[in-house]
Amino acid sequence: MDIREFDYELPPERIAQVPVHTRDLSRLLAVNRRTGEIEEYLFRNLPQRLRPGDVLVVNDSWVMPARIFGTKAGGGAKIEVLLLEDLGNRQWKVIAQRASRLKKGTEIQFPDGVTAEVREVLGDGLFALQFFDNGTWNEFLERNGQVPLPPYIHRNGDENTPLDRQRYQTVYAQPAEKLLSAAAPTAGLHFTKDLLDRLHKTGVSVVPVTLRVGLDTFLPIRSRTVENHPMHRERYRITEPSARAINTARQEGCRIIAVGTTAVRVLESAADRNGLIQAQEAETALFIRPGYSFKIIDGMITNFHLPRSTLVILIAAWLGRDRWRGVYEEAIRRGFRFYSYGDAMLAW
Repeated sequence: MDIREFDYELPPERIAQVPVHTRDLSRLLAVNRRTGEIEEYLFRNLPQRLRPGDVLVVNDSWVMPARIFGTKAGGGAKIEVLLLEDLGNRQWKVIAQRASRLKKGTEIQFPDGVTAEVREVLGDGLFALQFFDNGTWNEFLERNGQVPLPPYIHRNGDENTPLDRQRYQTVYAQPAEKLLSAAAPTAGLHFTKDLLDRLHKTGVSVVPVTLRVGLDTFLPIRSRTVENHPMHRERYRITEPSARAINTARQEGCRIIAVGTTAVRVLESAADRNGLIQAQEAETALFIRPGYSFKIIDGMITNFHLPRSTLVILIAAWLGRDRWRGVYEEAIRRGFRFYSYGDAMLAW
């Protein structure tokens, strides 16, 4: 498949720069992928579109303040680092701006006396950094780390706003060790605690899984054909209670609705041929593209994604190669807001 098949034109003003005032006042485009019928709601009216017994599977990964700034020792050049994966013993896989200035052995100086040394050059702007922090790592990140907003969200200078700190995190995120994320599972940003309570009262279950959102959120597809794009591995976890709740719902004929593409990838990676899963912690490099046979999900809630991305290709796999573009064009025509701080779609 030619990557140009997954391109589309988006007016710049449709890229949401800030979240709506209240999380669940974002808009929701409800799409029946079989009939093509499209309806529009506020996200807070989601319970009207769901049934008792439905299971919403959410990614509860915690977004860490992963964007940090330092200077190259001896030269003073500013270096921006994004923490991607904890390799253990304070060694991190990172992606760095101005990567050409970094070589094996380069030392980077950060605030609060924290330093790092390049232990390995991994290519594509990726490095393994060994940090030295005198036991103050968490405090260092809290004081100096910035929320890793995507590059299409523009702020003055390097600083987040207080709103970013609060809103680029789901209300159900759990700071589990080792599975911290470098980007938000953005479909979950629309939920409030009140909405979760109302869903529970209507008989809809919310079941957590965890996937560490990492590198493929940031890397564009550079190959001309979709099939030649390499997916990087991301770690996920499904607990025994979550696996049991999902399997029980499947066996009782209830719908499994994934909240976000990350939840889709966890479920589809873990499901067997009968659509059942086991508790596990594993890695996935699953690349869902048109032609993929879904094993477990009956619907998904998702934001509107960048053109030529693995995420929009997943949406095309779910909606169909002949339907996804029309849905996106309709969302643009209706003035929906796109990307991380944008509106949402429910497709079943």
